[in-house]
Amino acid sequence: MVRVKVEFLGPLQREPLELEVENLKELRRLLRRDDSLLDWLSECAVVINDEVVNSLDYPLVDGDIVMILPPVCGG
Repeated sequence: MVRVKVEFLGPLQREPLELEVENLKELRRLLRRDDSLLDWLSECAVVINDEVVNSLDYPLVDGDIVMILPPVCGG
């Protein structure tokens, strides 16, 4: 297990979490337990230590910062 910090950006407006997980698949499973996040999770990008990640197989290490980034629009 690795300990990571999860930050929720933009309109998610949630306090950061510190979790012990094995990988991104487990993190996704844990976050999906929260009904208020379900609609957002399929639309959000995942950023780990300032790098956009597209694979649930991305290896996590102790101290990683995982950011959940909802889509944004501007003008």
